Amino acid sequence: MSIDEKKKYAVLGRGALLITTLIWGTSFVVLKNTLNSVPTLYILAFRFSGAAILLAIMFFKELKKIDKRYLINGIVLGTLLFCGYTVQTYGLFYTTPSKNAFLTAAYCVLVPFVVWFVSKKRPDKYNFISTAICIVGVGLVSLKNDRTVELGDLLTVCSSVFYATHIVLTSKYVKGRSVAIITMIQFATAGVLGWISALVTTPFPTSISTGNILSILYLCVMCTAVCFMFQTFGQKHTPPSTAAIILTLESVFGASFSVFINHEVLTLKLYVGFVLIFVAVLISETKLSFLKRKRITEEESVSADPEPKLFD
Repeated sequence: MSIDEKKKYAVLGRGALLITTLIWGTSFVVLKNTLNSVPTLYILAFRFSGAAILLAIMFFKELKKIDKRYLINGIVLGTLLFCGYTVQTYGLFYTTPSKNAFLTAAYCVLVPFVVWFVSKKRPDKYNFISTAICIVGVGLVSLKNDRTVELGDLLTVCSSVFYATHIVLTSKYVKGRSVAIITMIQFATAGVLGWISALVTTPFPTSISTGNILSILYLCVMCTAVCFMFQTFGQKHTPPSTAAIILTLESVFGASFSVFINHEVLTLKLYVGFVLIFVAVLISETKLSFLKRKRITEEESVSADPEPKLFD
């Protein structure tokens, strides 16, 4: 690949990641508005089963690769995904989209500690620093004046544990395997669990408005299947630290759409909490590598300057 092609794909990769975070940001508001009419479990059932069907169509030729290992790993990941989304979505029902977006982002800070538990690899100083900052941020977002926590906020924070575990196991299961197949199987698993849970616990909604149908289709196609494709392409052509910075914008977009579309009012306390969570995620994901690169570049620039001549 030529230098010009690499630059082209680097721009396209970053653009794909930015679009992904933008679409994910809209999902908080879309989902919140849909929850008012359609039960949580049915939304998840439609969303994941639909996304699984779309991926099966797009990657039809790869289906022959499915074996026992794919099925086991996909089912484990799909179960974690279903648990995470279920707890998060119920949390969204009892809280605001902006708080749900930022509290969910806390999973990034938890990942190194899940790795520590699974593989005994101790987190570094950046992980501990980001955790301390994140805890303060979560406290500002979640704690009420009487020092109690809203149910929706508590559920959202709990969902981040499932997401963190899902990410750690995904990185383990995906080595040498097809990302498309594993993703399709976990979507299918989450869809089946959604249908079983919904039909057992909740009556099927007798009337779903056209607007809610379109919202569910948007969540299924754009927020799940399309975002998966964009994220995979973007991360392939973007350095991990840069990708991490872009992906952290999901929570920012989520809060922004909630303010502009749902007219949510944010207090100074929430703003400070959001900023602290965002900074914590940024530190945990990047180790501040972008600052290190800038410092190294400046040092190289200084060292490259010719020394002043005393004599001609």
